[in-house]
Amino acid sequence: MRLALEEAQTAATENEVPVGAVLVRVGNVLAQNHNRMVQRKDPLAHAELLTLHAAIAANSEKWLMDSTLYVTLEPCAMCAGALVLARVKRLVYATPDPKSGACGTIMDIVRSPQLNHRLEVEVGVLRAEATALLSGFFRELRERE
Repeated sequence: MRLALEEAQTAATENEVPVGAVLVRVGNVLAQNHNRMVQRKDPLAHAELLTLHAAIAANSEKWLMDSTLYVTLEPCAMCAGALVLARVKRLVYATPDPKSGACGTIMDIVRSPQLNHRLEVEVGVLRAEATALLSGFFRELRERE
């Protein structure tokens, strides 16, 4: 999660919403990234999706079985669906997203019994740090407006 926080801090310096993600398998980092929606002018450029794409490309694998995604903010519905489709085993996120969290807060896509794959989920690792980073970013954004 510390690597994910570093990615989130990089996002903040690039005026992106500070979300970072790291995908790990058996102690090895497969890929990591941060939000790049502003930079790429792409609403799909979420940290989670960029990380999944990079891991798949680097490993030439269709599925990301036995992997764990660490992310600083609870994934949205789009990213939660991608995690299910990629067959990620475990999701660890720092802080819930009360506006669009789709891994337990507003809905729970990653553990839906209707889907053919479900993830293990852990919440709250380095929550205070991730929450402070997000709160500070949005406070500064409001002050600039």
